[in-house]
This record gives sequence, C-alpha cells and structure tokens, in this order.
Amino acid sequence: MAATRHILLTGGNSGIGFEAAVVLCRAGHRLTLLCRDRATAEAAGGRVLERAGASTPPATAVCDLADLESVRACTTALLARGTPIDTLVLNAGLQYAGASEPRRTAQGHELSFGVNHLGHVLLTHQLGPLLTAGPSPRLVVTASEVHDPTTAGGKVGAPAGLGELAGLVPGQGTTMVNGTDKFNADKAYKDSKLCNVLFAREFARRLEAGGTPYPVIAWSPGLVIPPTSTGGFWRYSRQSNELGQRLFALAARSLLRLTESVENAGALLAALAVDDAYAASGFTYHRNRVTAPGRHLFEASATSTEGQDPELARQLWEASAALVGVGADWP
Repeated sequence: MAATRHILLTGGNSGIGFEAAVVLCRAGHRLTLLCRDRATAEAAGGRVLERAGASTPPATAVCDLADLESVRACTTALLARGTPIDTLVLNAGLQYAGASEPRRTAQGHELSFGVNHLGHVLLTHQLGPLLTAGPSPRLVVTASEVHDPTTAGGKVGAPAGLGELAGLVPGQGTTMVNGTDKFNADKAYKDSKLCNVLFAREFARRLEAGGTPYPVIAWSPGLVIPPTSTGGFWRYSRQSNELGQRLFALAARSLLRLTESVENAGALLAALAVDDAYAASGFTYHRNRVTAPGRHLFEASATSTEGQDPELARQLWEASAALVGVGADWP
C-alpha cells in the first residue's frame, strides 16, 4: 500500500479529478483541491468527503487558472503555510468546442491554452519549493491522446501542431500557438494538450540536469465524456453544441463502446498520484488506449513525434515562462 501523501490537485470539482479525489480521500491521503472560486471549492470539498465516507475533509483553495494573478495569490498563500506537497496533479482542463471566436483569460491569452497550459506553468513554478521539500515528489499532468495526430482522436479535425510558436512572440497575441492558423477551438484544445506533454518532458529534463530527478508523468485517460449539464470541462462550450455533444456521447459510449468511464479514469489518475508502480524518476507518458469495444489497456507509450522534440520543448518552456512572468532557468 502506498504511503500517505499530500496531494495538491487542480480540477478536483468535477469529472476525472473529482473521482480521483474521492479515491485518494477514501484511502487516507491528504488532499488540497484548487478550484476557480470559493463556492466551487467549498462544494467540491463537501462532495468529496460525502462520497469518500472519510472523516477528514480535503483542504481547498481558490485558484482561477484563467487569471494569473489568482494563481499568484493562491501560491503565495500556500507558500506561507509551508506544507510540503508530495504530488502535484495538473488535471484541470477545458474545451469550448465549436466556438467560432476565441475566448480569453484575464491576461488576454486564448482560454484553452491559458487554462490548460499557462496557468499550470505558473502554478508549478511557484509551488516548486513545496514539491522539493517533500521526501519523494511527483508531478502528474493530464494530457490527452489528441495531442498525437496519429491516434483516433487526433485524426479528427485539424491536427495538433505548434509550428515555430509564432503566436507566443510578445506583442503578437496567442490566439493560436503557431501564429498562422485561423482560430479553431478544437485545434486550440489539441495544441494545449501537446503543450502539456512538452512541458512535462522539459520539466523532467531540467530536473535531471539539475541533479534532482523525480517522476514527471503525462498521461491520456482515453475518451472520457463528462456530463454536459455539470459544467466543468464543457462549461464554455456553446449551448447550440449540446445536442451534438449528447449524440456523439451516445454513439461513442453505447454504440461503438469507445469511452472510458469517469470512475475508471479517476482511479487511474489516483494511482498515478500515489502508487509505487509509478515512482520511477524521469519523464513517462501513459496512455489508456482502446484494444476492443469496451476494453482498454493502460500502459507506458510514446508521445507524438512533435511531443518528443527536445528543441521545441525548450522553446515552449522559455516562451511560456516569459508569458507568465517567471525566469526560464527554473527549476
């Protein structure tokens, strides 16, 4: 059985993150849930405690990943408390499928890139001291197979691709990371997941170079379709897309049997956060792939070709650090 750990988790109020939080709380691990506002945080803590049947509620804190100032305020408070973090789980994510115009973060970045990548970049940088203070730190990043254009999900629509990161040049805006494509909400999401993979890879490389390696795990949960009615992942999608989303979910879940349940995906995330089986230092990518209708295999896998590019990973790291206002030489 894994030793008790302190896990800090983003996106724990719904979907995969919520189910992982229930599993972890039930097992006796100490949780801190970061949510975008106080009402969401308090409700999430209560629901996790009720489902887990535990006696100790998870701690909660407000951290709106769509506002870098909120991230800074949250991390300042956590650093003041000084409680070491054993596992930092960067799980929160959103997609606003079908939108014709980009949405923006408080700082003006395209929303899916800003929340799924930039907010987590700043969070990880700021909380680095609390991670290294623990005896066996670990970073887990929820990516997606759609970052890879050769996978079933990655083949649908415009493929992920960051080009030369022209959209991240200061003063050029960040509507699309490659700086050349017309706005495409689905591609923006795929690109943000490719950023997750490259960020994790470069973070692990830098830890190794600095002589302080620990596990850095990126993973794909498979096709998990959360309920549209509960907000979370789909909260920014257009209402006009809801019928299409429901029909797609019906076909994928009941007819083709391609989906993974949110409960099973949450259990996988909980295992990545605490189990000794995932304690090897360095970067790994794990994919929950479909092997037959209704069957999945969770295993270590290769990322996309672009997700293996060390120079692109370095350039993304430096550009992202500049956008969130931190030095590129960390950790």
